[in-house]
Amino acid sequence: MELIFRQVDVFSTEPFRGNPLAVIVGADGLSDAQMAQIANWTNLSETTFLLKPTHPDADYRVRIFTPHAELPFAGHPTLGSAYVWRSLGRMVKSDVILQECAAGLIPVHTRGQQLAFAAPPRRRTGPVGQDDLDRALKGLQLMPCDILDAQWADNGPGWMVLRLHTRDDVLAIRPDWSLLKGQKIGAVGAWDPAQEGMEAQFEVRAFVGEGQGWEDPVTGSLNAAIAQWLIESGIAPSRYVASQGAAIGRAGRVFVEQAGGDILIGGDVVPRIVGSLIV
Repeated sequence: MELIFRQVDVFSTEPFRGNPLAVIVGADGLSDAQMAQIANWTNLSETTFLLKPTHPDADYRVRIFTPHAELPFAGHPTLGSAYVWRSLGRMVKSDVILQECAAGLIPVHTRGQQLAFAAPPRRRTGPVGQDDLDRALKGLQLMPCDILDAQWADNGPGWMVLRLHTRDDVLAIRPDWSLLKGQKIGAVGAWDPAQEGMEAQFEVRAFVGEGQGWEDPVTGSLNAAIAQWLIESGIAPSRYVASQGAAIGRAGRVFVEQAGGDILIGGDVVPRIVGSLIV
């Protein structure tokens, strides 16, 4: 089989400073094992496979794979997949792109040159238990006094979020990957506009304890769950920008906006590789 292949940079307009995503179009003929093998081979944080929808209202169906597992939902794969689907000239069935995935139907909105998805409901919320918190603190080499709060913010991948005092505190984290096995931890801290300007209001980092452990450059699902938590609790305004990736040389920008009952998570998507995948 020869399939349409795109690799796009999500959440940044600066070349090679966002979060890359591989997208394979027309993947209905691939088996589960082939999808998993291809995602392991691309070795990106996620690879997506676009298929014909099974829901009558959906424009397409997507399956999302990391190098190690399949995810029910993820943010930057949602925006990147919607961009690729739209770039191929596909016609939408309504005024939004409606993506079908294992987490349900995800509306994707067009906002100027950007795309934005409606944050899905969280599967788990509330305070983090002491045992889980102790493991997270040890893995990130933090003390209890370093954090303001810890909450579950799981919309599929399983995120736990630690809220730190400042952006500098977030950027100073040095994880011990050997202690983070099986954990997915987000960290968020506020920018100081007096020192750092108004380009963004929050700094975010994402630590994934899979394999040898790695830091995700820019994470839509994590930012979606963080936005729901911070806006609902009055910590964040109804519209803000989050910065992510600075600690690993990226320049991600996630645009958050509360619109009615939805929280929209938006960003730029730029194509970087255009070609075919031979299977």
